[in-house]
Amino acid sequence: MNALILVDIQNDFLPSGSLAVNDGDHIIATINRIQMAFDLLVATQDWHPQAHKSFASNHAGKKAFEVINLNGMPQVLWPDHCIQGTRGSEFHSGLNMDKVEAIFRKGMDPKIDSYSGFYDNGYKKSTGLAGYLHERNVDRVFVCGLAGDFCVAFTAKDSIKEDFETYVIEDVIKSIDEDGYQRIKTQLEKVGVKFINSDQIVGVLGGE
Repeated sequence: MNALILVDIQNDFLPSGSLAVNDGDHIIATINRIQMAFDLLVATQDWHPQAHKSFASNHAGKKAFEVINLNGMPQVLWPDHCIQGTRGSEFHSGLNMDKVEAIFRKGMDPKIDSYSGFYDNGYKKSTGLAGYLHERNVDRVFVCGLAGDFCVAFTAKDSIKEDFETYVIEDVIKSIDEDGYQRIKTQLEKVGVKFINSDQIVGVLGGE
């Protein structure tokens, strides 16, 4: 079975959001169009408490995008974003969610960040996504959404770790830093992640 993971397509990551990814809204129409090609759709959702330690506002004297050590790991300090129950945490109104069978929330523990849809950054807690996909007999995972150099990349890396054949659909992701994305893309290719565009999906699925 083939699953499409919609990663963090939330208002705070879109234009006018507190952590906007440049042109993040430009991928939504294509994501809506490709959904029918997949057997299963799931979504991830950043869902932070206000006191989350990844927020620069929770560290006196620190500014957004500084890097600190948080519980033994490097941590980028972000602007407050995707706070539980706020408009910024909601999925974009233009995103078709009708086929999405499950939503996996992440980043709820205030002491550790969670980029991947599968685990927190320290691999201390699973979201349950891997078990869900295995239970549904998924063998191939396709990843799209925001941001390419963080949550999309970490989700793809952990998808490989969980033994799924994994594809990133490059024309339906946007990144915070394109150079950073190219660096992490090289790392992902080394562990087996494949990269395609949306117009190649039918050919890949047809090769089953």
